Amino acid sequence: MKLRLILGDQLNLQHPWFETVEEKVTYLLMEMRQETDYAPHHIQKIVGFFGAMRHFAQVLKQQGHQVIYFKLDDVENQQALPANLNAIIEQQQITSFEYQHPDEYRLDQQLKNFCEGLDLPTKVHDSHHFMTSREELSQFFEGKKQLILEFFYRNMRKQFNLLMEQGQPEGGQWNFDKNNRKKWKGSPAIPVAYIPKTEELQALEKLIHTAGVKTIGTLNTDNYLFPFSREEALAQLAYFCEHLLVHFGDYQDALHTEEINLFHSRISFSLNVKMISPLEVVEKVIAYYRQHEDEIELSQVEGFVRQIIGWREYMRGIYWKEMPAYAEKNALENHNPLPDFYWTAKTKMNCLHHSIQNSLDNAYAHHIQRLMITGNFALLAQVHPDAVDQWYLGIYADAIEWVQITNTRGMSQWADGGIVATKPYVSAASYINKMSNYCESCSYDKKKRLGEDACPFNSLYWNFLDDKKQYFTKNNRMAMMLRLLEKIPAQELSEIKARAGAILSNPNAY
Repeated sequence: MKLRLILGDQLNLQHPWFETVEEKVTYLLMEMRQETDYAPHHIQKIVGFFGAMRHFAQVLKQQGHQVIYFKLDDVENQQALPANLNAIIEQQQITSFEYQHPDEYRLDQQLKNFCEGLDLPTKVHDSHHFMTSREELSQFFEGKKQLILEFFYRNMRKQFNLLMEQGQPEGGQWNFDKNNRKKWKGSPAIPVAYIPKTEELQALEKLIHTAGVKTIGTLNTDNYLFPFSREEALAQLAYFCEHLLVHFGDYQDALHTEEINLFHSRISFSLNVKMISPLEVVEKVIAYYRQHEDEIELSQVEGFVRQIIGWREYMRGIYWKEMPAYAEKNALENHNPLPDFYWTAKTKMNCLHHSIQNSLDNAYAHHIQRLMITGNFALLAQVHPDAVDQWYLGIYADAIEWVQITNTRGMSQWADGGIVATKPYVSAASYINKMSNYCESCSYDKKKRLGEDACPFNSLYWNFLDDKKQYFTKNNRMAMMLRLLEKIPAQELSEIKARAGAILSNPNAY
């Protein structure tokens, strides 16, 4: 008898494993406290994983496969991977064990160690999801001083012949990022469709709370965003193509107090648990674009494709190139605690209040809310990257370490010293006001650096540059801002730093 393990983010019905039904193969899926408890997770994240895993197991059974499924409250569930595997191997008289490459380093190591202690044949398989191998990014940049995303992205376009014409980029340019920075001002309208599954959600919520699992946020069954099945995921992708793609590129960086999703597809959870694959996603989006070129501009599509085949694959490559040392990096030597309002949204800073409340309510925020609001403030407040990592890993349903830590510790917090991003993504209130309506109804004045009503982002921004300037003396992309810092009169800079110091000593008062 052969035992095959399926992890909660390996729900790929297109995997070669399932092409034939084999009588002597048993598949194992498990809901475990090992996975719910290694960080405090959003209730919607745990519900999403368990719901998707249960649907996946049911489909496998319907196809004729033999499946063992441990629910969280099953008596025989020992709540840890090695203990459960050992018990099943003994009970089922298993003679060989197989698994797919995990996408988190901790699980990769745990399964390697487990297999080393087994007295039976083991085999590890590819997950058949990503467009690149674990090692491909390292090989692509071998001998290069910097890892430049744009070069990697262009190579991906060529390799998979996506938005290409005779070896050249369609439209005459590779990247339309400059077209993707419009501020949304209430129009065009944003249609949103949610996936109704109230009874399933309530049952899973009760299971998790009864078990005593510590969770973040709330579960609103009326606007649940995350698919439980491949069919739901494909329907969500189709909805994006039909209703949102036409404006995606224009407003992908926009922020608004009254909108949760804007024109974003919300398929990151489906992708990250492997219900759908990146290649099929971009091929379906491009195919829809081909049928509607008179309505949809190329810049809308290119912006989406870039996120999937460029950024997502790039981040995974960075993860496997740099782990496990990456998880310890703190290049700017930040050590402050994460403010309490990250867990409650109770802050007078409107941008942070809305972005965090959205996250607590929906286990979701789009990339600019994560990068330029919550991440920006955490970096300006010089929070220890470990604390920032834990928050992002727990609060978002799509957060799996391979994609979370590279975005958080690399892109957002610059804790990796420039491996992912050539400069820190920090800003004062001007950028937030440019891309959102957050500042319009805020208690603080977006234009002021000093005074009780001055936006905290402003004093924290210049304080951060002054505190950390020694780290950026050779960084060309920071040179202009450091020159502006030098032009601030000494007395004014002293007052700015005093204001920043007051904020940093008690951020929860602001």
